[in-house]
Amino acid sequence: MAELRNCPSCGEFFNYTGVREVCHRCGMNEEKIYEEVYRFLRKRENRAATIERIVEMTDATESMLHKWVRKGRLQPAMFPNLGYPCDNCGALTTKGKLCDKCTADLKQDLKTFEAATEFREAIKQNDQATYLSSRKPR
Repeated sequence: MAELRNCPSCGEFFNYTGVREVCHRCGMNEEKIYEEVYRFLRKRENRAATIERIVEMTDATESMLHKWVRKGRLQPAMFPNLGYPCDNCGALTTKGKLCDKCTADLKQDLKTFEAATEFREAIKQNDQATYLSSRKPR
Protein backbone atom coordinates (compact mmCIF):
# COMPACT_ATOMS: atom_id res chain seq x y z
CA MET A 1 0.00 0.00 0.00
CA ALA A 2 1.26 3.44 -0.89
CA GLU A 3 2.21 5.92 1.80
CA LEU A 4 2.09 9.68 1.50
CA ARG A 5 5.55 11.31 1.76
CA ASN A 6 7.28 14.59 1.01
CA CYS A 7 9.74 14.54 -1.85
CA PRO A 8 13.23 15.23 -0.44
CA SER A 9 14.16 17.15 -3.60
CA CYS A 10 11.23 19.48 -4.21
CA GLY A 11 9.10 19.10 -1.08
CA GLU A 12 5.88 18.08 -2.85
CA PHE A 13 3.68 15.23 -1.64
CA PHE A 14 3.78 11.92 -3.51
CA ASN A 15 2.65 8.34 -3.04
CA TYR A 16 5.67 6.32 -1.94
CA THR A 17 5.37 2.74 -3.20
CA GLY A 18 8.89 1.56 -2.41
CA VAL A 19 10.19 2.05 -5.94
CA ARG A 20 11.45 5.65 -5.83
CA GLU A 21 12.48 7.87 -2.94
CA VAL A 22 11.41 11.00 -4.86
CA CYS A 23 8.27 12.18 -6.65
CA HIS A 24 7.58 11.33 -10.28
CA ARG A 25 8.79 14.70 -11.61
CA CYS A 26 12.08 14.56 -9.67
CA GLY A 27 12.47 10.89 -10.64
CA MET A 28 12.18 11.77 -14.32
CA ASN A 29 14.71 14.58 -13.82
CA GLU A 30 17.11 12.10 -12.16
CA GLU A 31 16.68 9.72 -15.09
CA LYS A 32 17.62 12.48 -17.54
CA ILE A 33 20.71 13.27 -15.47
CA TYR A 34 21.57 9.55 -15.30
CA GLU A 35 21.38 9.31 -19.10
CA GLU A 36 23.64 12.37 -19.39
CA VAL A 37 26.17 10.85 -16.97
CA TYR A 38 26.07 7.49 -18.74
CA ARG A 39 26.62 9.13 -22.14
CA PHE A 40 29.56 11.07 -20.65
CA LEU A 41 31.11 7.91 -19.19
CA ARG A 42 30.65 5.82 -22.33
CA LYS A 43 33.20 7.93 -24.17
CA ARG A 44 36.58 6.20 -24.00
CA GLU A 45 38.43 9.25 -22.70
CA ASN A 46 35.94 9.69 -19.82
CA ARG A 47 35.80 6.11 -18.48
CA ALA A 48 38.43 6.82 -15.83
CA ALA A 49 36.84 10.11 -14.77
CA THR A 50 36.66 10.80 -11.06
CA ILE A 51 33.45 11.68 -9.26
CA GLU A 52 34.53 15.31 -9.03
CA ARG A 53 35.11 15.46 -12.79
CA ILE A 54 31.72 13.88 -13.52
CA VAL A 55 29.98 16.39 -11.22
CA GLU A 56 31.86 19.22 -12.93
CA MET A 57 30.94 18.11 -16.46
CA THR A 58 27.32 17.01 -15.86
CA ASP A 59 24.34 18.11 -13.78
CA ALA A 60 24.73 15.15 -11.40
CA THR A 61 25.52 15.50 -7.70
CA GLU A 62 27.90 13.32 -5.71
CA SER A 63 25.02 11.79 -3.78
CA MET A 64 23.31 10.77 -7.04
CA LEU A 65 26.50 9.10 -8.27
CA HIS A 66 26.97 7.30 -4.95
CA LYS A 67 23.35 6.10 -5.07
CA TRP A 68 23.69 4.80 -8.64
CA VAL A 69 26.90 2.92 -7.87
CA ARG A 70 25.40 1.45 -4.66
CA LYS A 71 22.32 0.29 -6.59
CA GLY A 72 24.49 -1.17 -9.38
CA ARG A 73 23.37 1.16 -12.14
CA LEU A 74 26.96 2.34 -12.67
CA GLN A 75 29.42 -0.55 -12.50
CA PRO A 76 32.83 0.14 -10.92
CA ALA A 77 34.26 -2.64 -13.09
CA MET A 78 33.54 -0.52 -16.16
CA PHE A 79 34.31 2.83 -14.52
CA PRO A 80 37.16 2.24 -12.03
CA ASN A 81 37.14 5.60 -10.24
CA LEU A 82 33.53 5.33 -9.13
CA GLY A 83 32.40 4.20 -5.71
CA TYR A 84 30.46 5.28 -2.65
CA PRO A 85 31.62 6.23 0.84
CA CYS A 86 32.29 3.64 3.53
CA ASP A 87 29.72 3.89 6.34
CA ASN A 88 32.52 3.93 8.91
CA CYS A 89 35.41 6.06 7.59
CA GLY A 90 34.12 7.66 4.37
CA ALA A 91 36.73 6.14 2.02
CA LEU A 92 35.40 5.08 -1.39
CA THR A 93 34.36 1.46 -1.70
CA THR A 94 32.65 -0.53 -4.42
CA LYS A 95 31.01 -3.33 -2.45
CA GLY A 96 29.25 -3.71 0.85
CA LYS A 97 28.83 -1.00 3.45
CA LEU A 98 32.43 -0.96 4.69
CA CYS A 99 35.74 -0.51 2.86
CA ASP A 100 38.35 -3.28 2.90
CA LYS A 101 40.38 -1.59 5.67
CA CYS A 102 37.40 -1.21 8.00
CA THR A 103 36.32 -4.79 7.28
CA ALA A 104 39.80 -6.07 8.19
CA ASP A 105 39.84 -3.94 11.37
CA LEU A 106 36.43 -5.28 12.37
CA LYS A 107 37.51 -8.89 11.78
CA GLN A 108 40.64 -8.32 13.88
CA ASP A 109 38.58 -6.81 16.69
CA LEU A 110 36.23 -9.80 16.60
CA LYS A 111 39.17 -12.22 16.82
CA THR A 112 40.55 -10.29 19.79
CA PHE A 113 37.15 -10.33 21.50
CA GLU A 114 36.72 -14.08 20.92
CA ALA A 115 40.20 -14.79 22.28
CA ALA A 116 39.48 -12.70 25.40
CA THR A 117 36.16 -14.51 25.91
CA GLU A 118 37.83 -17.93 25.61
CA PHE A 119 40.53 -16.83 28.07
CA ARG A 120 37.90 -15.71 30.61
CA GLU A 121 36.03 -19.01 30.26
CA ALA A 122 39.25 -21.00 30.76
CA ILE A 123 40.06 -19.04 33.95
CA LYS A 124 36.50 -19.55 35.20
CA GLN A 125 36.76 -23.32 34.66
CA ASN A 126 40.15 -23.48 36.42
CA ASP A 127 38.71 -21.63 39.43
CA GLN A 128 35.91 -24.18 39.71
CA ALA A 129 38.18 -27.22 39.70
CA THR A 130 38.56 -29.14 42.98
CA TYR A 131 42.00 -30.18 44.08
CA LEU A 132 42.82 -32.66 46.83
CA SER A 133 46.05 -31.66 48.50
CA SER A 134 46.56 -34.82 50.49
CA ARG A 135 44.86 -38.15 50.80
CA LYS A 136 44.85 -40.37 53.80
CA PRO A 137 45.66 -43.95 52.98
CA ARG A 138 43.09 -46.52 53.96
